[in-house]
Amino acid sequence: MIGKQIKGKDFYGVLSYNQKKIDKGQGCVLDTNLAANSVVMQTKELNVIRQLRPNLSKAVYHTSLSLPYSDTLSDQEFANLAKDYFEGMGFDDNQYIIYKHTDQDHEHIHIVANRVAFSGNVVSDSQDYKRSEALIRKLELKYNLTVLEEKEESNVLSKGEIEKCLRTGEEPERLELQRIINEIIKYKFSLSEFEKQLKGKQVNVKFNSSKQGVISGISFEYKGKTYKGSQVNRKLSWNTLKTKFDEQDRDHSIIFQNTGRITENQQATRQSFGATERNNQNSNQEPKSDLGESQKDRINKQPFIRFKRK
Repeated sequence: MIGKQIKGKDFYGVLSYNQKKIDKGQGCVLDTNLAANSVVMQTKELNVIRQLRPNLSKAVYHTSLSLPYSDTLSDQEFANLAKDYFEGMGFDDNQYIIYKHTDQDHEHIHIVANRVAFSGNVVSDSQDYKRSEALIRKLELKYNLTVLEEKEESNVLSKGEIEKCLRTGEEPERLELQRIINEIIKYKFSLSEFEKQLKGKQVNVKFNSSKQGVISGISFEYKGKTYKGSQVNRKLSWNTLKTKFDEQDRDHSIIFQNTGRITENQQATRQSFGATERNNQNSNQEPKSDLGESQKDRINKQPFIRFKRK
C-alpha cells in the first residue's frame, strides 16, 4: 500500500475535487463525522473548528491510500483501515471524511481531515512521513494486504512516479537507477571501473568540477533523464559516494581538462617553480661584495707578489 500526504490551506478545493468524482459516478463517501452534505456547508462546518487556531495556515490534511493491483477490500474494510490510519496519525478527535475512488484500476481512498481537533489542539506533522510508512506496514499485515518491500535506500517518490507505478505496474526509473548503483558500489572499484560498470548498465556518469578542477558533484543519465546523485538518493551524493572508491581515487579526485586554460592550481605551481628556478640561477653566480664587485674581480686587482728562494 502506498500513502501520499498533503497539507493545504483550503478545505473547499479538496472537497470539491472529491465531490466531482462522486458526481461522475467515480467515487463515493465511505464514512464521515460531518453533519453537512454539500461542499459549501461542509467547508463552513470545518472552518468553524478551524477558527480555534486562526494563526494556523495549513489546517487541511489530505492523504490517499492506494492498494496494489492484486489486493482488494470491501467498503467496510476500507473504511476501517482508513480510521485505523488517521487515528494512528493522531487524528482521534478531529473532523474527517473518507472517499473511495473507482476511476483507476487499483483501489484507493482519500481522507480529508481537519488538523485542528475539537479540543483546539493541532495534530503534529513532525516526521509524519516516517510515522505514516511505519503505520502502513502494520496495516498491511492487519488487513492481509501485500506487504511492499521496504527499501532503506529509497527516497520519497514524487506524485508522478507513484501514479505511473500504479498505472503501469512497473518499478519507477529512479528506483531502478538506485538499485543499479547500489549493486555496483558493493564492490571496491576504482573511479574509472565504476564508470565502466555503469556504462554496461546503460547509465552514463558526469562529474561536476570547480574552477580548480576538484570534483564537487556527480550526475547520472538513465533512460534519457539526468539525475543529480542526491536526487537519486541522499546517500549517493558525491561527498558520500567517493568514500566507496579506492583510497587513491579519494585522495586525488581532481579533473584536469585539456582546455588550453591554465587553472589556478597550475598557475600557482608555475609561479612557485619559477621562483625556485630564479633562486637556483642566482646561487650559481659569483657572490658580490658590498661594492658590487665579485670575489674574482678583487683577486685580479691584488698586486702580484713573487717569493725568491734564499
